[in-house]
Amino acid sequence: MAENETRSVEQPSGQDTTGTGNDDDGDHSIPDAQNPKKLFDSESESGSDSDSDSDDEAQLNLQIQTLETELSSNPSHYDAHVQYIRALRKQADVEKLRQAREAMSALFPLSPELWREWARDETTLISGPEALPAIEQLYERGVSDYLSADLWCDYINFLQERDPLVRECSANGISKARSLFERAVIAAGLHVAEGSRIYEAYREFEQAIALTIGEADSESREKQIQLIRNLFFRQLSVPLASLRSTLLAYKAWEAEQGSILAVDSNSLDGLPSNIASAYQKALDLLNARTQFEEQITRKDVPDAERLSNFTTYLNFEQSFGDPARVQILYERAITDFPIYADLWLDYTRYLDKTIKTSSTVKAVYSRATRNCPWVGELWVRYLLHLERVHASEEELSTVFEKSLLCTFSGYDEYLDLFLTRVDGLRRRISLAGQTEDSLSYNLISDVFKRASDYLSPHLKNTDSLLRMYGYWACLESKLGNGIVAARGVWENLLKISGSMLGAWEGYIAMEVAHGHINEARSLYKRCYTKRFSGTGSEDICHSWLRFERELGSLEDFDVAVHKVAPRLEELQLFRTQQESKTAGSSDQRENSVKKGSREKRKLHSDLTEDQSPAKRHKNTSQNLKMTNAKEKIEAAELVEKSKIEEVEVISTKTESAGKTETNNQSTRKPKHYNDQCTAFISNLSIQATYEHLRAFFSDVGGVVAIRILTDKFTGKSRGLAYVDFSDDEHLAAALAKNKQNLLGKRVSITRSDPRQSKRKGTVAPNTTSKHGFSDNETGNSGQSDLKDAASRSKRNSGSQAQANSQKRRDERVELKGRNTFALPRAVRPLGWSAQKPGGSEDDGDEKPKSNEEFRKMLKKN
Repeated sequence: MAENETRSVEQPSGQDTTGTGNDDDGDHSIPDAQNPKKLFDSESESGSDSDSDSDDEAQLNLQIQTLETELSSNPSHYDAHVQYIRALRKQADVEKLRQAREAMSALFPLSPELWREWARDETTLISGPEALPAIEQLYERGVSDYLSADLWCDYINFLQERDPLVRECSANGISKARSLFERAVIAAGLHVAEGSRIYEAYREFEQAIALTIGEADSESREKQIQLIRNLFFRQLSVPLASLRSTLLAYKAWEAEQGSILAVDSNSLDGLPSNIASAYQKALDLLNARTQFEEQITRKDVPDAERLSNFTTYLNFEQSFGDPARVQILYERAITDFPIYADLWLDYTRYLDKTIKTSSTVKAVYSRATRNCPWVGELWVRYLLHLERVHASEEELSTVFEKSLLCTFSGYDEYLDLFLTRVDGLRRRISLAGQTEDSLSYNLISDVFKRASDYLSPHLKNTDSLLRMYGYWACLESKLGNGIVAARGVWENLLKISGSMLGAWEGYIAMEVAHGHINEARSLYKRCYTKRFSGTGSEDICHSWLRFERELGSLEDFDVAVHKVAPRLEELQLFRTQQESKTAGSSDQRENSVKKGSREKRKLHSDLTEDQSPAKRHKNTSQNLKMTNAKEKIEAAELVEKSKIEEVEVISTKTESAGKTETNNQSTRKPKHYNDQCTAFISNLSIQATYEHLRAFFSDVGGVVAIRILTDKFTGKSRGLAYVDFSDDEHLAAALAKNKQNLLGKRVSITRSDPRQSKRKGTVAPNTTSKHGFSDNETGNSGQSDLKDAASRSKRNSGSQAQANSQKRRDERVELKGRNTFALPRAVRPLGWSAQKPGGSEDDGDEKPKSNEEFRKMLKKN
């Protein structure tokens, strides 16, 4: 886009930048060709002394070196090219100047002023018959870039002065000149402001030919007079700015031929009826456009306003429905605003609808993509137009490869370009019998592979990439290598965007469409446990059930229900937890607002000051009881929900009864993980961090989260970790790294299996998990493979466990009957003691109270 910004500075201004004025006499002396330096002397002051010349020369050389360095690093800098050409022109380095102009022309369309300057320099520098074709080629290149009446006039004058055949009015020369004039009239003859210059030059040429015809050859002379009269009629029929002066010139010419007309009057009396009616119609058209012409030719208004005026003028011309006049106005607009993309888009869209000449539309598309190469839509429509006019495969391929070298604003534009190319190839392959050239499907496959390699990293998990892969798989199955290749396409997509529900649904839909029920069922079994965004996880479960209900047997339906039902319950539980958290957060915010409003009405400090010390102490004791009771309930719920066989309860005592500060930390519930694609790492160095683990598995890829187990008392690593992967393929690659060294220790890597731990009755110890990073995290998954981790944790925290055991011995707790030693002291029934007075040791344990009973006791207290 830097190119766009720099080019906007150098807008065509319609002024001569050659430094030689606007004279079109073309009378350049031959000695100038022998001394190129003399060509540019007019740009420097004639009165400068030798010292000043040497200083200017050194400064100019420095400027040229700087510009050469800049262009070598950034060839797309438009202004640097312009400045470099001007500097070389001052230095009169002809060869480097030619190379600089060719280099710029290869990258950008040159403005009419640059083309006029280039052609005039070459006309002065070279002479002889061999120079004529080269300079004619320069003019041809110039008039094809932008519309310029000045450039057409220069071209015509050059041909009349330098071409011997035209100068001598030979038959071939006259034919060549007339052909050029007709081209100029078609290109610029409808230019309201400057089109009359082309007609006037044409008339002058024909009048000069009439003078060469002798009086004796009356037939030829009459034909030439009629030809000139027809030129006047053509010019008077066009709404041009000089319409009235053209009428006067026509009357004067007719008077020379013997007609009696009012030469000095704009009256139409005496004119042929056809000419009078054509003139009056053209005059009406001119009057209707005069206001618009004044608006677009003003130079003292901002470009945005001028562009808006052009748009209004274009809408006006389109309402008349004259395609030639609309096209000439578009050409005038893009000459003034060459890098305004919307203008090119409107222009090409109009041509596609109205112009049937393929060469004209193709040339406009070529110029549009050169002026605005960063607009992907222009390239797409260019390819479509070439296909529409049955262009060759070579031409289509060339345009497509050029488009891939451009820089677009978004990756979707690249995708649209790739798909447009594939569309064209598919259509041509389908019509292989009706066309001369037959194409191979390998062309389509190559385009898809290039698109996948370039776009997959940028369009991961997007519908655009899914659309491309779905199209690819469809063509593989129909035109390519069959269903096996199509499955390979879908599998590649799952590696890139396996977390997208649409990828799995598209894959399954293809298998169902081909009647492969078992393959579709295996895909459901692979994906129903995956986590998808939104309600995707539930949707895939219900989709499997519908699939089995409609296409499967009863046994298949029962298997699907057996697998899907627990998954749906798990997802529902998770949704409920998330909703409760959201509701709790909103309630907390609402309570905070209410509390703030109450505190504004009645300050808490005033209440505290009014209370007596005894009452404040009583309130503090009540708060302490309420806090302890709340902790008892939470601990009891934790024991009942988790079914923990061994719990270490750490009770804290207050230092003095008079202290009002209590430990209000709520008991944390351990976070559970439902390990599905998880590796269990043991024998890990305690210095290992999640960065080390991430680097260790960097060659594997697919790491979703890392959890390092730490001791809950010391916070140090226990040498154990879990690493979650995105799919089974990455997990298998990670398991292959078993017994490899990490920080000097040979780590053991196994697959985590929480179901096996549940069958053995193993419960994860209360550990802290450090997450290095996590892309997908849920709160309803459980840990696994902690059987040996529990024993290691006991060794690490042996001192604390020994202290807890000493506490139980001091309290002389006797365990009888059912296993109640794991019941925390904080939730024992009120009045319970180790030895009941008057009781027997064989009476058995008293049944612990339930959570509801605790709540009732709390309310009574």
